[in-house]
Amino acid sequence: MDLARLTETVRWGVPLAGQWGVEVIHAEEGVAHLRLPADASLLRPGNTVSGPALMGLADVAMWAALLTTTAGQDNSVTSSMNVNFLRPAGPGPLVAEARVVKGGKRMLYGEILIRAENSDDVAVHCTTHWVVIAKPPASAAI
Repeated sequence: MDLARLTETVRWGVPLAGQWGVEVIHAEEGVAHLRLPADASLLRPGNTVSGPALMGLADVAMWAALLTTTAGQDNSVTSSMNVNFLRPAGPGPLVAEARVVKGGKRMLYGEILIRAENSDDVAVHCTTHWVVIAKPPASAAI
């Protein structure tokens, strides 16, 4: 799946990602890097991106990483997320790097690092579990 198609899929599946201008800038099997452009509406006092926006970016980045493992057909959902805010992320733009650490038939485990663009300093570290939602058999369709 190319980056433009993956970005389109992410924005379709999570319309808020489209509103925020999130784009996929790198993808390979089990890995996705997303860019969140600077946006004053996402800032909190202190001129840094807010916690809710950071958590949303992390969640979308993990879903993008999962999409790279399923040819863009992933219906998994977040089961849990542990977020550690290590330092202010700044006003943006930001880059979220997500990777599938362990895949499975029912549960998936991933890790996301968020940094200010062009910085090596991790601002946010997340771990997350996702539940695989099986498609119903064709015979179950109404």
